[in-house]
Amino acid sequence: MSSDTTIPRSTQRMLQFDHGAALGISNRWNHGQYCTIMTPAGLVGCGIYDVKIAAEFGQAVAICRGTPAKPLVEPEDLFAAKIVEATPQAQALGIKIGMSGKEAVELLLQASKPV
Repeated sequence: MSSDTTIPRSTQRMLQFDHGAALGISNRWNHGQYCTIMTPAGLVGCGIYDVKIAAEFGQAVAICRGTPAKPLVEPEDLFAAKIVEATPQAQALGIKIGMSGKEAVELLLQASKPV
């Protein structure tokens, strides 16, 4: 986690996975935050994303949700968090409700590779 306490704040960094690299993003402001792991094929994010709208635009999006007591703040927080929603496009890539965010990222990275 960044030691920078400036608000608002946006940070990003490349994260390494078994099937490649993805961009981890964290955005914070007073009383709020969201985080995302973005791949060429789609993203795993926190509950701020609207799955219905993402599906309408044909996007592969999988969602994890934090709680007020344990919010998802940094992209690494998504690794162990469970997928609770996914667009049909994400599900077509093998993403399932209940799998970990890290497992979902690995599937998105596999889908990103040229055939």
